[in-house]
Amino acid sequence: MYIKRQIESSIHRHLQNRSEIFVLYGARQVGKSTLLNKVLDETTLKILRINGEEFKYQRIFSARSLDEMAQVVEGYDGIFIDEAQTIENIGVSIKILHDAQPDLKILLSGSSSFELANRVKEPLTGRTRTILLYPLAFRELKSIFNSFELQEYVATYLVFGGYPGLFQVDERKQKIKALTEMSSSYLFKDVLAFANLKNPRLLVDLLTMLAFQIGSPVSIHELAKSLKTSSETISRYIDLLEKSFVVFRLSSYSNNLRKEIKKMDKIYFYDLGIRNAIIGNFARINDRNDIGQLWENFLVVERLKQIEYNDLVRQSFFWRTYNGVELDYVETFDGQVHGYEFKWSTKKNKAPITWTKKYPSASYQVVNRHSFLDFVLGVDMT
Repeated sequence: MYIKRQIESSIHRHLQNRSEIFVLYGARQVGKSTLLNKVLDETTLKILRINGEEFKYQRIFSARSLDEMAQVVEGYDGIFIDEAQTIENIGVSIKILHDAQPDLKILLSGSSSFELANRVKEPLTGRTRTILLYPLAFRELKSIFNSFELQEYVATYLVFGGYPGLFQVDERKQKIKALTEMSSSYLFKDVLAFANLKNPRLLVDLLTMLAFQIGSPVSIHELAKSLKTSSETISRYIDLLEKSFVVFRLSSYSNNLRKEIKKMDKIYFYDLGIRNAIIGNFARINDRNDIGQLWENFLVVERLKQIEYNDLVRQSFFWRTYNGVELDYVETFDGQVHGYEFKWSTKKNKAPITWTKKYPSASYQVVNRHSFLDFVLGVDMT
């Protein structure tokens, strides 16, 4: 079953109207190749599709020979190179081709976004349009569920996440097996192999600690102390996990007030199924003691998906004072500040007095399991 991706129309528009090189990033198995091939099946443009792992293309595109590359694309409106990260000098070669044929549509992607970014970022500076493809956004599920069904399905999504492959699997045991395999090896292949980490066990232990600390500001010093390593090593590992699209940071919001935390970030997972696989907990929602953490992670990442996919200029934070007063999420745009509190329960909450005093013009909203749809679907963004 193919689920329509939210950015399909954006890629179509890019193919018709833009001349920049299009680069699609994302974690392994989020559906990058499937999405681009679907778009290319529907376009009237004549696009050459090649696999960067094929020797003949590796030879031509690593040699940086304009004549040979021009022969390959002759008669085509564009070229899509999948597994582009496997080609040496791909960034420089594509720059040469693009400069010589600026109207040629060029699309790049691959299973290792980490390695692809390293190969193309510097040579193609100023020439690319990049998009991050997330696991399935909750909004994308509107194509198979109505609003009532989405309200019901959120309990499953909080446990198993949104990797497209899981929607081909019906049985609970099969979903657990797929996520366990993904989290134990395939997903972290970039970090373990390409980054040449000396201590893979440390990476697993770090991920486990981060998985248990969702919703709390993370101290790099405390992590290093607990894992008996240096703060520099912890910072490097987290940076690699971010570049591999496993986790992301949310910084704290502050208006230069002494009592507000400014130094520590929160760290969330791009996909809750992966997070739950790391800690080995696929219990149903009613049997969990971490529903608050899951709910917060879910709402933050779904909001970021809508900001990314709708090309919005908004900044995202959390807010917390040293006295422990906090808001789970703060969004700023056009000089306005909007504060949100995330609650799985439907109990009514008032804005913290500290928040209203410090930011009297800011808005405040509680997002609970009965009111979350507009927030995650981005209804208020349009």
